[in-house]
Amino acid sequence: MDALELVEIKAQEIAVRIWNPRAPRTLIAWHGLARHGGDFEGLARELGPGWRVIAPDTPGRGLSSWPLFPAHDYLYERYMQVALALLDHYRLTSVAWLGTSMGGLLGMLLAASELGHRRIERLVINDVGPEIEQEGLADLASYFGVPHYFPTFGALLNELKAHYTGFGIDDEGTWRRLALDSARRMPDGTWTFHYDPRIAEQFVHDTPRDMWAEWRAIRCPLMVVRGEFSPLLSEATVERMGRIHPHMAAVTAKGCGHAPLLDRAEQVTPIREFLERSASTSNHSSRPAGWWQRLRHRLATNRGPR
Repeated sequence: MDALELVEIKAQEIAVRIWNPRAPRTLIAWHGLARHGGDFEGLARELGPGWRVIAPDTPGRGLSSWPLFPAHDYLYERYMQVALALLDHYRLTSVAWLGTSMGGLLGMLLAASELGHRRIERLVINDVGPEIEQEGLADLASYFGVPHYFPTFGALLNELKAHYTGFGIDDEGTWRRLALDSARRMPDGTWTFHYDPRIAEQFVHDTPRDMWAEWRAIRCPLMVVRGEFSPLLSEATVERMGRIHPHMAAVTAKGCGHAPLLDRAEQVTPIREFLERSASTSNHSSRPAGWWQRLRHRLATNRGPR
């Protein structure tokens, strides 16, 4: 992280992590349910110095403030308001968006909305879609529905390794960094995670389960990344997404579940190619015949061994 900015939006402090702040191109990167913007450090490194990566912490996560009224603030409608206010703050009239899990759903809602569709220039969604596998969703609700406390930092680290195996992390250094960024010490000396335990109330008040209408309404260039063993995004859902948007780019992150961390070249290279494709070649009406089939083949060759 090269910069940390604290932006006040409707009496809440939103922490925004930024990499390559002087880069000519900008990507908004929005994290998943119980994570924070720090997860995109590897993505920013792999994208390189040509991309400014702006990664906010959603209210109640990371370094952002915790709201007093979770039933009001832990809603996608509220997240959309925060996101649009941040785009205004950074004077971004149109920007590329990459969202992991919850961040992907948020990007979809914005891209399909009256207020947001002109602001999302292109959209990458990481291991989520218009339809979420109910068993995987229930597992998330069950896990995050109760607070987690650990007697030692090591115990917290081991729990992260067990719960976030789907990230596809294969080195101890990344696990240690993830643990350091995810830990919060309690007054009694025990450890817990960095997020507000009440974020799980989102599952009660507001968790989109069928967004096919919104998916059909999106008009910007689209890309979906799916973890090979994802419990939330099925291959059948990705196929249906592609039938609705035949020019959607798709790539599988080998060896990952929910959700790929997007911190290595074989995952980020196809994302960079998608982001840097010119607007003219991304226009749906200008695609040559067979474009989708050729892109899928090219992306498949970029997956590489893990």
